[in-house]
Amino acid sequence: MSDDKEFMPASRDDLMFTLMYGLSHRGKKRVHFGDDLMARLTAENLIENLEQAGFVVMRKPPAPGHSNPMHNWPSKTP
Repeated sequence: MSDDKEFMPASRDDLMFTLMYGLSHRGKKRVHFGDDLMARLTAENLIENLEQAGFVVMRKPPAPGHSNPMHNWPSKTP
């Protein structure tokens, strides 16, 4: 496992995007179990329940050269 100092709490938006993606895709393939609205409502409900239960979701920094704008990582400035 990596050094814990590399991890930071994931933002609510990052968690929402990740849960919505996971609910509507299997790997990289889009699945049609429901529509985007259902994925969003389910993700919002999951996040709300995780927050109420006191969970903190951590994430690693993006891989070098990662171009996804949802993965904004704070720079490490001294």
